[in-house]
Amino acid sequence: MSFTPSRPLAYACLALSMSLVGSYVALSKPLAAAIPVFLLAWLRFGIGGLAMLHWLRKPANEPPLTPRVRGLLFLESFLGNFLFSICMLYGVSLTSAVSAGVIMAAIPAVVALLSGVFLREPITARIWAAIACSALGIGLMAFGRPADPGAGSAPVGDASWAWLGNLLVFAAVVCEASYAVIGKALTGAMGPKRITSLINLWGFALVTPFGLYAAWRFDFGSVQPGIWTLLVFYALAASVWTVWLWMTGLKVVPAAQAGVFTVMLPVSAAAVGVVFLGESLGALQVTAFVAALAGVLLATLPVRSGAGH
Repeated sequence: MSFTPSRPLAYACLALSMSLVGSYVALSKPLAAAIPVFLLAWLRFGIGGLAMLHWLRKPANEPPLTPRVRGLLFLESFLGNFLFSICMLYGVSLTSAVSAGVIMAAIPAVVALLSGVFLREPITARIWAAIACSALGIGLMAFGRPADPGAGSAPVGDASWAWLGNLLVFAAVVCEASYAVIGKALTGAMGPKRITSLINLWGFALVTPFGLYAAWRFDFGSVQPGIWTLLVFYALAASVWTVWLWMTGLKVVPAAQAGVFTVMLPVSAAAVGVVFLGESLGALQVTAFVAALAGVLLATLPVRSGAGH
């Protein structure tokens, strides 16, 4: 049975969800190096699906799925899982990590715009200020990341294709923002656990043809035991924990306000890089952390007048 969290608990769920995303993105670099992308995605959805088989059952108090809700579930998985991953992976391969980071700073603003258009949510001045702080934090973090010509984040191939890479990254931003807005609409129709399991099932179905093709040509014996352990963590974090936490928070938090919490993704990824991967933390990164935290505080501190959310 689904529960409705308090507002502070909902904020904690949203922040933890995006923090987990940033953490597994930072820690899963060895996975992408050891396993082809489509095979990795297929295994992720498969492992997540096995962990959530008992979540697929429809609760007795849940109304039957309408054609609209079925369509939203498909779009949530297609845009938020499938298309987002493709646009982001191929976009970053054609442009620089700095450019991608700056473009990703637009996520909270795009979430706010889409929630205003499709959900008719009012966007207060304080939420816009929080979005500006989040964008500043992500932008500073991107510019503060030193360029490494030998790294995988550097542009690949002809630099004249950077415009296409930037366009694909922005498409990924729109996909991620759509994920937040559609998720808000779905929480009014079913509980977070059912949403999480059904989205994962659609993701598994969408990527299965590509995953089977990649598996047919892959030498599974070449994968080290530690990589398999990391894969299980990645699958559970990406397919189960982060989605359930996000949907739980969205039950009571407006999509535009929730979008501010996407700033926790690059913040946590940077923190993991410093703590576990030996990366350095400079003054610019510290300033970025402060700006990001200011955005979250602006979005979550209670309003005395009672106006707004």
